[in-house]
Amino acid sequence: MTVVNWLKRNLVVIAGLLTLSYLLLPNVIVTIFSFNNPKGRFNYEWQEFSTAAWKDPCGVSDMCGSLSVSLQLAFWATIGATLLGTMIAFALVRYRFRARGAVNSLIFLPMAMPEVVMAASLLTLFLNLGAQLGFWTILIAHIMFCLSFVVTAVKARVMSMDPRLEQAAQDLYAGPVQTFIRVTLPIAAPGIAAGALLAFALSFDDFIITNFNAGSTVTFPMFVWGSAQRGTPVQINVIGTAMFVIAVLFVLASMVISNRRNKQKA
Repeated sequence: MTVVNWLKRNLVVIAGLLTLSYLLLPNVIVTIFSFNNPKGRFNYEWQEFSTAAWKDPCGVSDMCGSLSVSLQLAFWATIGATLLGTMIAFALVRYRFRARGAVNSLIFLPMAMPEVVMAASLLTLFLNLGAQLGFWTILIAHIMFCLSFVVTAVKARVMSMDPRLEQAAQDLYAGPVQTFIRVTLPIAAPGIAAGALLAFALSFDDFIITNFNAGSTVTFPMFVWGSAQRGTPVQINVIGTAMFVIAVLFVLASMVISNRRNKQKA
């Protein structure tokens, strides 16, 4: 009975840990195989331990070039989607205007629409406009589908804001710009940061929309897909592991900073 009671008390924690382990399992496998030394072209079976791929992560032709393209696209798509998404979120929450409901509905369409439909639609648009497919068409496409996620994240944060804080700042003779910079923006910052991180991850990881509108430009996901057809280099696992570790460190640093701020406030 003691074991049963313990399981009942900790069932949610156990389920959460099992789910987290299941989600992290692919990352663990990718990390392990980044130290593999495969005998053939495919890195699917463990052969022997080696750090050769870590010593030369750009040893595969064009891989680091495609990685650079993906990072540039993700950076600029994040900037564009975050700026536009933040302004749209504030407009939808703070202002009443005609077709506001329609705009709210249209914002969610890219999130609900299958990527292949959006990819084909954007490709048709670019071809009708006579645009040359490449870096800029990919960037426009990424900003468009990342925009919805940023608006959703920022909008949720703005809706939870207490308007009395801004009113108090105005009562203390703060101008509109001062109120926005010192009160509104710091409160909305977590939502903006969450939207920006989500936009970066989605842009860097996207394959379907990118593949339709890339032309001759090759991003890292496209390189990985192409490599899988003729052989998977270990360096792909190295880059994936490095990206995962950087993301984890970033999250941990954010948690530490947030905890310190909470302790200072207390």
